[in-house]
Amino acid sequence: MKNIWDDKKLIDVLKEGGVVVMPTDTIYGIVGRADNQKTVERIYKLKKRALEKKCIILIGDWNETKNFGIDSSEFKIPETDKPTSFVLENTAFRLPLKKELRELLLATGPLIAPSANREGLPPAQNIEEAQNYFGLPAQAGDLVDPVRGREGSQRPSTSNGVDLYVDGGEINGKPSKLIQLRKDGSVDILRD
Repeated sequence: MKNIWDDKKLIDVLKEGGVVVMPTDTIYGIVGRADNQKTVERIYKLKKRALEKKCIILIGDWNETKNFGIDSSEFKIPETDKPTSFVLENTAFRLPLKKELRELLLATGPLIAPSANREGLPPAQNIEEAQNYFGLPAQAGDLVDPVRGREGSQRPSTSNGVDLYVDGGEINGKPSKLIQLRKDGSVDILRD
C-alpha cells in the first residue's frame, strides 16, 4: 500500500504554512503547522470554530512539546495500542501510532489537527464530504485524486481555504481517546 504521507508536495505545502485535509491516524483532519498563527487562525475560520476551543496537536516525537512550553518528561505518558491524545497542562498532544505519519510530522513540525468538518457537524469520511465543507483547492490541480476532477462540481472554489486534499479513501474511524495527565501522576479520561 502506498504511503500517502510520503509526498513532497504535501510536505512543502505544510512547511509553507498551507492548510491540508488529509487522513490522520484516526479520521480526516484539517491540518496545518501548529506554530504558524496565521495557519491556525485560517483553520479555525474554515471550521467556524471558537478560538477558545483548543485543538489536538499531532507530534512526531514527545520532545516537540517543548516548542509549546511543555516538558513532556514531567508527565507519566503511558504506552497505548490505540490512538490516544494526552492533555499536558492545557494542550492536547498525540504521537500517532503510524510510523509513516510520525515521519511526516518530523519533516513538517507539529500539526494542529482538528477533525475535517464545520463545528457541530459530523467529521468528513471522504474527500468529497470535506470539499462540501471547505470548498475546492485554491489552485487547479491540487486535488490529489485526479479521477474525480473538478469539472461540473457544485462545490465552491476557495481562495483562502484548503490548499491541498489528500485522498485516503473512505474513513469511518472515530476520534482518539483523550486523557488528561497531571505532573502529580493523576489521570482523567475525558473521552473514551
